[in-house]
Amino acid sequence: MDQHDRLSGDSEPTEEAEAAARAEAAREVHLTMDLCLRIGEMLLSSGAGAADVTATMRSVADHLGLRQAEIDVTFTALSMSFQRSPDDVPTLMMRHVQQRDIDYEDLTAVDHLVRDLLTDEADLYLARSRMATIVSLGHAFPRWAVTLAWAVMAAAVGVFLGGGLVVSAVAAVAATLIDRVQIVLARRRLPFFYLQVAGGAIATLLAAGVAATPIEVDPSLAVTANIIMLLAGIGLMGAVQDALTGFYLTSGARLIEAMMSTAGIIAGVALGISVADALGFDLGRLVPGKLGSISELPVEAAGAAVAAAAFSVACYAPRRAVLPIAVTTAAAALVSQAVELNGFGRVAGAGSAAFFIGLVAYAVAGRVRVPPLVVAVPAIVPFLPGLSIYRGLTFLADGGYFVSQGILALMTAISVAIALASGVILGEYVAQPLKREARKLESRLAGPRLVGPFRAMTRAERRALRKQSDG
Repeated sequence: MDQHDRLSGDSEPTEEAEAAARAEAAREVHLTMDLCLRIGEMLLSSGAGAADVTATMRSVADHLGLRQAEIDVTFTALSMSFQRSPDDVPTLMMRHVQQRDIDYEDLTAVDHLVRDLLTDEADLYLARSRMATIVSLGHAFPRWAVTLAWAVMAAAVGVFLGGGLVVSAVAAVAATLIDRVQIVLARRRLPFFYLQVAGGAIATLLAAGVAATPIEVDPSLAVTANIIMLLAGIGLMGAVQDALTGFYLTSGARLIEAMMSTAGIIAGVALGISVADALGFDLGRLVPGKLGSISELPVEAAGAAVAAAAFSVACYAPRRAVLPIAVTTAAAALVSQAVELNGFGRVAGAGSAAFFIGLVAYAVAGRVRVPPLVVAVPAIVPFLPGLSIYRGLTFLADGGYFVSQGILALMTAISVAIALASGVILGEYVAQPLKREARKLESRLAGPRLVGPFRAMTRAERRALRKQSDG
C-alpha cells in the first residue's frame, strides 16, 4: 500500500467520526429544544405569564448550550429556533398548547425540575425522563375533592359578600351542580363558552327555585356568589401582566377569552331568567354584583381566606401551600378594607392588597417550596373585577339609560385589573430585586419572576452549600 492509499484509509474514519459527531450534536439540539418547549407548554397552560415562560425557556436553553436560541411565546403556540453558525441550517420547532386547565401541582413539579437542571442536579436525559413522569402522573387530589373545593369556595364567597348562611348554602349546592355538569360537557368537547352558559343558567335556576319556597334568600347574592366562582379561573391577571411586560398579542388573546367567558355567564343568567319566568317563578330584578351587609371585617377576611384556599385546592396546589395562601389573603383583605375605609376607593384598595400579596408571595413561596405564582394568583381571586365586568356587560345589554352605567362599570373593572396585576408585579420588584448575574443570564426578562428560577448557583456556591450542610 503506497502513501496515498494510507492517507485515504486514515481519512475515512475521521470523516465518519465527524459525521457521527455532527449527528450527535444535532440530536442534542433536538432533545434540548424539545425539553424547552415541553417546559414552556406546561408553564403556559398552568397560567404562567408569557414573560416568565420565555425567561424560563431561555434559562434552560442557555444552560444546555443553546445560547443563541430564538424563543417566541403566544397564547396558543410556542416556537424555538437555533442556528449554531451562519453556515448551518437553522433548526425550528413548534409546540401548540392544547390544555388550558390550571394545574399548580404540575407547575410546582416543573419549577423544581428546572431548578435542579440549572444547578446540575439533573442532566438533559434525566430532565426529559422527569418531565415525562410529570405529564403522565395523575393528581394528588381526587376529582371529587376538586368539586368539594369549588363548593366551599362558592360558600365562602357568599360569606365574603355578606349573604349569610342561606346564600352560602345555595351557592355551594349550585357550585357542585355546575362543576359536575361542566365535566360532562367538557368530555363532549364543547367550547368553554357553552360551559359558562350552563353554569350561569344553573346558578340562576337554582336561586329561582329556592326563592319560590318559603325560605328567605336574596337571589341576586346567590347568583353573584356563583358568578365569582365561574370567573375565578379566568386569566385576567395574566392578561394584564402580559400587557405590562410587552407581550401584547398574548395579552389581547387572554382578554378576548376572558370577555367571551363572561359573555357566556351573562347569556346563561339571561337563559335562566327566561326559563324561570316561563315556569312562573318570581325572581324580581336580579342586581348583578349586589353586596350584602357585612358588619365586621374579620368575617370578610375569613371569607376571602377560605375562598382563596379552596380555589388553590381546586387548582391542585400542594397541600403545604393552602394554609399560607389563606393567611396571606386574609391579611390582604384587611389591607384592602383599611385603604377603602379611609376614602381612597376600590381601585386603590385592590392595588394596595395586590402590592401586599406581591410583597409577601416570594417569601411565603420560598418557605413552602412553590413558585410565587401559586401563592399570588389564589390570593387575588377575591379581589378580581369579575363582578364589575358582569355589571358592565349586563347594563350595556339593557341599553338606553343603562349604557353609561355599563361603560362606567367596565372602566372600573379595567382599572381594578390593572391595579391588581401592577400591584403584584411592583411587590415582586420590591421583594425580589434582580441581580446582575440574572440580568446577564436572562437578557429578555421583562419583569420579576412569578415562576421559574431566578439565578442558577455556581459550582463554588454549591460546594460551599454542601460544606455548610455537612458541618
